[in-house]
Amino acid sequence: MAYTVSKVEMWTAEIDDRVGALDAKLAPLADAGVDLGIVVARRQQPGKGVVFAGPIKGAKGQKAASAAGLTRATDLTALRVEGANKPGDCRKVTRLLANAGISLRGLTASVCGSRYVMTIGFDYEADAAKAASLLKGEGKKQ
Repeated sequence: MAYTVSKVEMWTAEIDDRVGALDAKLAPLADAGVDLGIVVARRQQPGKGVVFAGPIKGAKGQKAASAAGLTRATDLTALRVEGANKPGDCRKVTRLLANAGISLRGLTASVCGSRYVMTIGFDYEADAAKAASLLKGEGKKQ
């Protein structure tokens, strides 16, 4: 399976668990013309949630992100992995990484047509770099 792999700089913020809180974080980014590749939002505990978004490029986008209360994540490295949708491929990726001893912080995947996009979070830059190398190498085997 050939994979397209790229690093994604993630930004994050705490959000209140209330109607419109996520929209309030995303509005300044949309107004600044930021083209987000991924947004993940979830409740962390009653009353509080978290949002992860990226990439946020350029001075205008970064200024909008800061104004919305988002900060560049310093404790999270993410990879965007794109491939042809085949049954079991997500498991193939997780098995490859597990066999290499790489711990995942999180994984989000979605299919659109015949392709999928997976975003994988890591606690350490070294793990993300190793994972990217493995995934790119896996595509060369085909």
